[in-house]
This record gives sequence, structure tokens and C-alpha cells, in this order.
Amino acid sequence: MGDEMPSARPTVETRRQQILDAACDQVRQSGFHGASMADIAKAAGLSVGQIYRYFENKEAIIAAIVAQDLAEMREKFAELESQPGDLLEVMTSHLPEALDKCYDPRSSALVLEVLAEAARNPKVATIVRAADAQERALAITMLERSRKPEWSDAEFKARAEMIGVLFDGLVMRSVNNPDADRRALAKVFHKTLECILA
Repeated sequence: MGDEMPSARPTVETRRQQILDAACDQVRQSGFHGASMADIAKAAGLSVGQIYRYFENKEAIIAAIVAQDLAEMREKFAELESQPGDLLEVMTSHLPEALDKCYDPRSSALVLEVLAEAARNPKVATIVRAADAQERALAITMLERSRKPEWSDAEFKARAEMIGVLFDGLVMRSVNNPDADRRALAKVFHKTLECILA
């Protein structure tokens, strides 16, 4: 009799993450339309039936991917908010890290695939727009500490939206121009944030 411990069965969360990781890889390679449930199951080392135990359909997988991204975003906003001092300085200190994330080819490919699917699929559009609304609410809460009294609500929201446009635009630029000088970009981004928050 050996003293090997029987291997523990994967938890629901572990199994879900295994499926999500496989789905992300397949989507990056083939897009959402090209990545079948059979492809995802094969990449995860599971049967299609096992996938359906954890996710009702591909839209449910997309919803889980978007929820993961939103959870990361919440953590980042919480980290930024917890740091004392001028918001512009706090944001600027995190710009190199933010640029690296925007220029990460694995991350940008997935973001663009989700957005492309949202443009075609109303169910996915609903998922993406709900997540975006939560992200905007988090950004607005954080930006309140730099709000100028003369800004109307509309102008304040437009300034917050422009910051989102800059970060979202970088994801697309990372595909079009992956070798951009990020140090130079960070300097110009800082000046642009200064204009938006000033």
C-alpha cells in the first residue's frame, strides 16, 4: 500500500477557471464564432457535456470573461483610490503598468474579440455595456476628488469618458502599432491627463 494521497477533485471555481482559460486561448486564435464549444472542451481537456455543467452557452463564457476583467478593474480602482495625494500623480505613477496591460497582445486580442462579438450579438452587447457602466461609475467615483466646481455634470462625465477613450484607444493602437515607444507615450499621456483633469 503506497502512501500517495488521492488527488483532490477540482473545485467548481478551479474547473470554471480551467474552462475560461481554454476559452480565452481559443477565442484569441479563432474569434468567438470560430471557437466552438468542442474546441474549448478539447483545449480544457474536458468533454462538451462537462463544459455545459459550468456554462450554459458561449454567451455565459463571455459574461464570465467580462466579469473577471471587471473584478481586476475594481481592484485597480480601489488601489488608486486608497493612495493619498493628488489624483494626477497617483494615476501617472501607474501609467507604465497601464500601458503594459493595454499593449499586452494576449489581453488586447481578447478585448477586441469581445467588442467585435458585442457589435454582432445583442446578448453580448448587453453584457459588455453593463460592465462598462460599472467601470464608468468606478472611474467617476475616483475622479470626484479632482472635480472642479465649475464643471457641470455633463462636462465632468465627458472628461471621465475621454480618459476611458484614451485607454480603450491604446488597446486598438497596440494591434496597429505594437512597437510604439511606451516611455514617450507615458509622458504625453501624463500631459493629456493633466489637461483633462486641470
